[in-house]
Amino acid sequence: MKAVLVVSALFASLFLVSCTHHRPVGLEAHQRVAAGATLVDVRTPEEFAAGHLPGAVNIPVDELHQRFSELGSPEKPLVVYCRSGARSTRAERLLKERGFRDVFNLGPMSAWE
Repeated sequence: MKAVLVVSALFASLFLVSCTHHRPVGLEAHQRVAAGATLVDVRTPEEFAAGHLPGAVNIPVDELHQRFSELGSPEKPLVVYCRSGARSTRAERLLKERGFRDVFNLGPMSAWE
């Protein structure tokens, strides 16, 4: 019985620590953009035209290799997003492989709110 209580207390404390040390992704993205990060929508031009986050630039993930120069210096912070998070995860990986150091993956556009 004592072991069960110890394990339960351990899990509860880990849960509380994880909840208090992680800021919401949307808040982090807002703060980064407010501090000067470029907001990059990696969806298709059609998706972008149907609606996008204010101030975002559209560079579809499939065109990223040809358009790295549009993002400026690899020192420039970036925030990437898409519809579900899959393409932004791919874009984050490609950008980091190309030498961009400060890439934040918002994931789905809906996480902005």
